[in-house]
Amino acid sequence: METDNKRRALGRGLEELFNNEPINYEQVEERIINETPKDAIENIKLNELHANPYQPRKVFDQEALNELAASIKEHGVIQPIIVKKGIKGYEIIAGERRVKASTIAGLEEIPAIIRDFNDQEMMEIALLENLQRENLNAVEEANAYKKLQENLNLTQEELAKRLGKSRSHITNMLGLLTLPTSIQSMIESKDLSMAHARVLSKLESKEQQEFLANKIVKEGISVHELENMTSSSKDFTRRNKVTKKKDTNEYKYLEEALNEKLGTKVKVKSNKIEISFVNVNDLNRILEIMNLNESGN
Repeated sequence: METDNKRRALGRGLEELFNNEPINYEQVEERIINETPKDAIENIKLNELHANPYQPRKVFDQEALNELAASIKEHGVIQPIIVKKGIKGYEIIAGERRVKASTIAGLEEIPAIIRDFNDQEMMEIALLENLQRENLNAVEEANAYKKLQENLNLTQEELAKRLGKSRSHITNMLGLLTLPTSIQSMIESKDLSMAHARVLSKLESKEQQEFLANKIVKEGISVHELENMTSSSKDFTRRNKVTKKKDTNEYKYLEEALNEKLGTKVKVKSNKIEISFVNVNDLNRILEIMNLNESGN
C-alpha cells in the first residue's frame, strides 16, 4: 500500500509536489531514485530510447559528451535515467546526455527507471533539468522560461521566485524572444552577446534591431557604446517604460545591478549581501561569473 501511495505521489505535477516552494530539479530526480527499489531499475537497450519531445536543448556540447563518455567507460552509468513507455520503445524524461554519452562509449544498454508521467509532467521535468543542470544558450533558456511559465500558469514574479532567479533576469531573458529570429540566431551562435541583445530588445523597431545587430558584429561596438547610441539618439525609439514607485532602499541600485550580473536574487541589507542560489550547480554558475571556485580561488 505504501509503495502505491509513493507511485501516486510521483505521478503528480511539479506544481502539486512543491506547492509554493522553489522548484529544484535535483529534488525531483532524487525523490524518484530514492523511492524506486533497486530491483525495479531495468536495463534498457539504447536503440529503444527516443528523445523527450519537450527537450529544450537542441545543441549538445560534443566535447562535454566525449568527457562524459570517457567517464562512463571507466565507471559505468552511475545514475539511472528516467523514461516513459511509449508506443515504440521508451521516451527519455531525464538523462538524454547520459544516453548520448553511453552511445559514444559503445554501450548497448543503460539502467533506467520507468515512470508513467503525462505530457505536462514530461515537459516540466525536461525544462527543469536543463535550466538547473545544463548550460543552455540564452535563447534556449528564454524558451524554457516561457514554456515553464505557461505550463504552470505563473507570472514572471512567481516564476522568478520558484526558480530562485531575479525578476529582472526572467524579464530580460523573455525579452530576447521578442527579437527577430535572425538576431536570436546570432545569440545562439555567440556572434552577439546577451548584454548586447538586452539593449536591442528594448527598441521598438525590428528593422533598427537588425541594423544594429549587424553593425555590432561587423564593427565590434561595445555594450556601453550601444547603450549611449540608442538612448541619446532621436533615431532610435525605445519601448515605453513603466514608471516605478520610488524605492526607499538606498542600495536598490546595487541590488538590481547584482541581480542582473548574477542572474539570481540578491539582497543588500544590514551591511550584508545575500545571494540566493537553487543548488550546487547554480552556486557553481554564480561563482564562475564571479571568477571564483568553491575553494575561494
